[in-house]
Amino acid sequence: MRGVLFDGKRAEVVDDLEVREPGPGEVLVAVSAAGLCHSDLSVIDGTIPFPAPVVLGHEGAGVVEEVGAGVTHVAAGDHVALSTLANCGTCAECDRGRPTMCRQAIGRPGRPFSRGGRPVYQFASNSAFAERTVVKAVQAVRIPKDIPLPSAALIGCGVLTGVGAVLNRARVDRGDSVVVIGTGGIGLNVLQGARIAGALRIVAVDANPVKEEVARRFGATDFLTSTEGVRDLLPTGADHVFECVGRVELIRQAVDLLDRHGQAVLLGVPPATAEASFRVSSLFLDKSILGCRYGASRPQRDVALYAELYRTGLLLLDELVTRTYPVEDFAKATADAEAGRVARGVLTF
Repeated sequence: MRGVLFDGKRAEVVDDLEVREPGPGEVLVAVSAAGLCHSDLSVIDGTIPFPAPVVLGHEGAGVVEEVGAGVTHVAAGDHVALSTLANCGTCAECDRGRPTMCRQAIGRPGRPFSRGGRPVYQFASNSAFAERTVVKAVQAVRIPKDIPLPSAALIGCGVLTGVGAVLNRARVDRGDSVVVIGTGGIGLNVLQGARIAGALRIVAVDANPVKEEVARRFGATDFLTSTEGVRDLLPTGADHVFECVGRVELIRQAVDLLDRHGQAVLLGVPPATAEASFRVSSLFLDKSILGCRYGASRPQRDVALYAELYRTGLLLLDELVTRTYPVEDFAKATADAEAGRVARGVLTF
């Protein structure tokens, strides 16, 4: 079986992976497409520490091949988008509708794969960069079969994170002002989340001017190549500023751009030991700095919602897929992503 394996030093496509059969409460999925997210690249460069060897990928969609005992909400032949939340469903956080806070869904990597008889870790309880993967039943969300799987794959991370941060965490309201720093895969989904929420002014900030056209397509009303011009557009500051890059100096800028009662929402992933600074007094007018894990999503609810928003034309998915690559071209896909040449590259099997 083909897949992308990171051995702790480098990532490569291998063809001798094996995956075990699904156990009770699990689903075996034949992966059709998987988006290449910067979180995968962050494992390779060490920004996200993770044990190796590990099969990468966490943003995928495919077809159910087999279900384990007790699984009733999906069956063989169903099309599914894959979530990274292997939450337990029974703890206090799950019961409150906050599966992203379930301690079973944070860390604790399993090893359903093997290579040459040795166990191999699963990344983000998902490992979508493999022809087949085993996930907990709660992670497999049925989607309509008329949604192209390369587009559906992006729901599982970029859309849940970006759109979810707007609708679930920040709760952007009609008429609000929004600034989005960084217009990669997550930033574009924040932009369209703000548009769907009814924000009146949506300012996209990205150092690469080539990204203006796609940013406006997803919902930006204005585009800047630095945050310096934001105050010219929003003299009193913004209601919501989303940092989607993961640089501490941009986190500081996000806080400084807030209006009274504003919120800075942190979505970019800096190194694990990174520290950011800001003036404490700058928060006294009811301003907030919000962390956000996976868009504060409830995947079984939100994936179905986003699928319907796509079918009505409100949510853009096809436009996110800049280019598809056969899995054998993983190195090319990685180079394009690192160079900022794609909004999202998608690996296909």
